[in-house]
Amino acid sequence: MRALVLALLVSTPAMADDVTVFAAASLKTALDPIAEVWSAETGHRVTISYGGTSTLAKQIEAGAPADMFIAASVDWMDHVQAADVMAQGGRVDLLANTLVLVGGGGGGGGGGGAISLADLPARLGDGKLSMAFVDAVPAGQYGKAALQSMGLWGAVETRVVQSENVRSALAFVARGEAVFGVVYGSDAVAEPGVTVVAAFPENSHPPIIYPAALTAQAGEAAAAFLTALQMPAADAVFVDNGFTLK
Repeated sequence: MRALVLALLVSTPAMADDVTVFAAASLKTALDPIAEVWSAETGHRVTISYGGTSTLAKQIEAGAPADMFIAASVDWMDHVQAADVMAQGGRVDLLANTLVLVGGGGGGGGGGGAISLADLPARLGDGKLSMAFVDAVPAGQYGKAALQSMGLWGAVETRVVQSENVRSALAFVARGEAVFGVVYGSDAVAEPGVTVVAAFPENSHPPIIYPAALTAQAGEAAAAFLTALQMPAADAVFVDNGFTLK
């Protein structure tokens, strides 16, 4: 923790300021401790609003008072930048992620540990497959793309239960309300109530990239926090929570 504190120290204005971050729900477990340490050391208060990337993007486009946006989708970051509500320059590809199939913590849901993705429809049986909204939320979009590319979507589509963000989809599996779920690798690290039973091939879906950028209203404190998120100590927290670095 001391190393994290020291490494996150950056030059900041003397006057404390508030920083409002809109961030993809999958970032919560990693981003909260980074923000807490940075706030304690700089005096700036960081408030983070988590949700589905598409919902947050629409809120920013509509004028929500955010200083920074960290999306789970390149396309949605492109969308808000096209709406002319983001600061010019400074956008960074902060992180990457993987896509996995999880089951309940007691041995992988549907009985018995790791499975072949090709066996998913049979292993699912009459149970539910939990996913984020497949036509709007990045985790759901990546998941649908992966299942389609593997020829499995048609066989499971009617058994998919959809949630507003990936952490909600994860919770359905952890509570035993769905047999399996399609989530990010980082989500599986964050939730002890699930087990990874299969990993989707990287080439089965578009790359999972987390771009970060400041909004047009962002001040110096927000810029300093974005810098802190790219420092080695923050990188270590992200990696410990299942993300990969860009």
